[in-house]
Amino acid sequence: MTRVLSYGSYIGGTEQPGHGWVYTLRSSAMLLDFFGAVRLKRGLERGRLTPDNVTADVVGRCAVADRDDMEAALQQAAQAADSWSAAPPATRLRVVEEFHRLVEEKHDALVDLMIAEGHPRSLARWETAGMLAATSRATRDFLAGHMEHRVGDGARELRVRRVADGVVCLNPPQNATVANALLGIWALAAGNALVVRAPRSAPLGVMYALRELVAPALQRVGAPAGALSALCSDAGGTLQQWLASPLVNDIMYFGGSAQGIAFGAECVAHGKKPVLELAGNDICVVWHDADLDLAAEALAEAFYGSGQICMVPNCAVVHPRVADELLARLAARAAAIRPGLPEEPDALLSPVLRTDRFYDVLRQAMAAGADVVCGGRRLDVDGRPDDVRGLFLEPTVIRVNGLKGARELDAVRHETFFPLLPVVVPEELPDDELLLQVTEFVNGNEYGLRNSLWTGDEQTAERFLSRVRGGGLLKVNDSHIGFLPVLPTHGGTGLTGGPGGEANYPLLRTSHLQGVSVARGVRPAEAVFSRPADNDDEEVHA
Repeated sequence: MTRVLSYGSYIGGTEQPGHGWVYTLRSSAMLLDFFGAVRLKRGLERGRLTPDNVTADVVGRCAVADRDDMEAALQQAAQAADSWSAAPPATRLRVVEEFHRLVEEKHDALVDLMIAEGHPRSLARWETAGMLAATSRATRDFLAGHMEHRVGDGARELRVRRVADGVVCLNPPQNATVANALLGIWALAAGNALVVRAPRSAPLGVMYALRELVAPALQRVGAPAGALSALCSDAGGTLQQWLASPLVNDIMYFGGSAQGIAFGAECVAHGKKPVLELAGNDICVVWHDADLDLAAEALAEAFYGSGQICMVPNCAVVHPRVADELLARLAARAAAIRPGLPEEPDALLSPVLRTDRFYDVLRQAMAAGADVVCGGRRLDVDGRPDDVRGLFLEPTVIRVNGLKGARELDAVRHETFFPLLPVVVPEELPDDELLLQVTEFVNGNEYGLRNSLWTGDEQTAERFLSRVRGGGLLKVNDSHIGFLPVLPTHGGTGLTGGPGGEANYPLLRTSHLQGVSVARGVRPAEAVFSRPADNDDEEVHA
C-alpha cells in the first residue's frame, strides 16, 4: 500500500473517527486521466476499493464529520475560549511566532501538498510567501500595538484594549483553501477558540496545515486543547449549525458577493458577527508617465491561476497616450503565460470549468464594441488550441474605448474569475481633468479589495491616493498581488467585505474594543462632579 496522509476529525486536541472518507488525488492525475482518476476516487470513497488499492496518485484522506462531531467541537471551543482569552497577549502572540517558524520549517512539504491539490508550483510558493509576510515580526509588532493602550490619569490607570469575541468559526473558499484557512491563526492570537470546516472538495491541505502547523504552535505555548478543532463536513448543514448555535460568536465566511452578503445578514439576524471575504474586482491604473514594461508585468498577474484569484487585477484603465504601446507589451506577456501540470515550474494557468460563462462575457463586450487584443481560445494542458475538450483558457485582453458606458459590460463591472482582462482607454483630456474622472471611476467600483497605480510622478500618486476611498489595499508602482509585511493580505469595502468591510486583520476583526479604568483612592462623588484632570503631561504607554 502506498503511504498516504490520513486525518480524522480533530476535536479538542484529539483525533476522532469519522463517518467515511474523502480521498484526495493528485490534480495532475485528474488532468491526465480524468475518468480513471474519478473511478479510483469514487471506488475508495464508496468502499468498492480498499486502501490496498491505493496508487501513487492518492495523496491522502480526511474523515467526514457529522453534526454531532461539530457540536462536540463547538462545546470544546466554548470551554477553551474562557481560559485562552485570559492568557497574556504576549503568550497569544507567541502562537503566531511559532506558526511562522513552522511554516519556514515545513515550507516545501506545504508547497508540495498545495501542488497536489492543483495549485501551480509558482502560485503555491506565492501563497506561502503571503503566510510568512502576514506573520512576520514587523506584522506581529504592528498588531501587538493595537491590543492594548494604557494612560495614567491621576489616581487612575486607563486602558483601551481588544477583547476576544469567543468562538470563531471559519469556512474557507474552495479555490485557496489552505492560505485562507490559516488566517485563523490571528483569530487565535486575539484569544478566540477556532473551529474550521475543511471543504469536502479540497480538505487535505487544510487539515495538514491546521494539524501540522497551527496545532503544534498552540501546544508550544500551552494553549488549551479545545482552542482548535478542524473537521471535514458539508457546507450547507455546517453553516446552518453555526448560525443556530448559541456557542458561536463570529463566522469568517469566504465566497461570492451575492451569497456572502445574504449570509452576513443571516449572521446578524442570529446574533453572530460576520467577517466576510467576498469577491474582488480590482482596478489597476496606468498613467502616461509609467514604466510600461513594469506596468505590463503587473497587469499580466491578471492571468495567474487563470484569473481565479480574488486579488488579481480584473480591470485596467490606461492613459490614452500610452494605450497602444502598453497593450502591445501586455499582449506579449500574456502570450508567454501557459497551462501545464501543477508540478511544472513555469505553468501559471489553472483549469477553468465555466468556459461557457467566459464566452458569454466576451461576446457581450465584443457586441458593445470592445476589441479583442489577444486570446479567446480554449487550450489543452500542453497549450495547444482545443475548442472541444480544452480545460484551460488562453489569456485574453480586450480593449474598451471610453470610461462612459464601460461599466455596462460584465467584464468591467463584476469579478469574472477567468483569464479575461478588459483595458479601458479613456478619451483624451487634460491630465488634471482626466485623473479626476479616472479616480471617480475607481471609486464607482462596487467592489473594493485592491487597487493600484503606475506613474512616474509623485504628485500624481499622491492625488490618486488622496481621492481613492475604496479598497482594503492601495499600491503604487508595485506588484498588484505581492504580499508585504504589515499591510493587509485580505479585506475590503463594498461587495468585497459587505457592510462595515475594510482591510481585514483577523486579530482586530474577531475582537472588540473595551475601555477599562483601574482607580485607587477615588471618591465616587468627586469622580461624578469634579472637572477632569488635565493629563497632557501624563505618561502614555502601549
